[in-house]
Amino acid sequence: MPYISHYDSPLGKLLLAADDAGLTGVWFEGQKYFAPGLDESWRERETAVFARARRWLDRYFSGREPEDDVPLHLAGTRFQREVWEILRAIPYGQTMTYGAIARTMAAWRGLARMSAQAVGGAVGHNRLSILVPCHRVVGTDGSLTGYAGGIERKRSLLALEGVDVSALKVPRRGTAL
Repeated sequence: MPYISHYDSPLGKLLLAADDAGLTGVWFEGQKYFAPGLDESWRERETAVFARARRWLDRYFSGREPEDDVPLHLAGTRFQREVWEILRAIPYGQTMTYGAIARTMAAWRGLARMSAQAVGGAVGHNRLSILVPCHRVVGTDGSLTGYAGGIERKRSLLALEGVDVSALKVPRRGTAL
């Protein structure tokens, strides 16, 4: 049975979604790609998964690296899930480029290369914002590209983790990943 809950973060209200397998979504209200697939069948209810997610988020927003694991239910294509697993491996307080993720994916698949734009599409459709840290992905030139929750939130999340955001820039329209 699918359930929803809410979390008031310092960067705005978050909608949480979960099913019996784990957390399925974390979105800033009003963000791009907000809550795809949620409809009236999702009911507001407190669950153990939401309690764990709230503890994780409380620790995260206090500026400390969360230690608890929250059960996640990553629903997407094989390609998307592979990209999201790479995102989960990016250490707290560090960043990785779309190009580096594409090279990792190519190596996993035995390919000479992989499209950074394809990786960007998978990163952008991550349904588990913050817990699957897509905000840690930056452009090859150090630009703060593509965050569904907004570039200012991305900058704030990175700063919270201790990343030197002064070295990162907001890209001009049309900048490549």
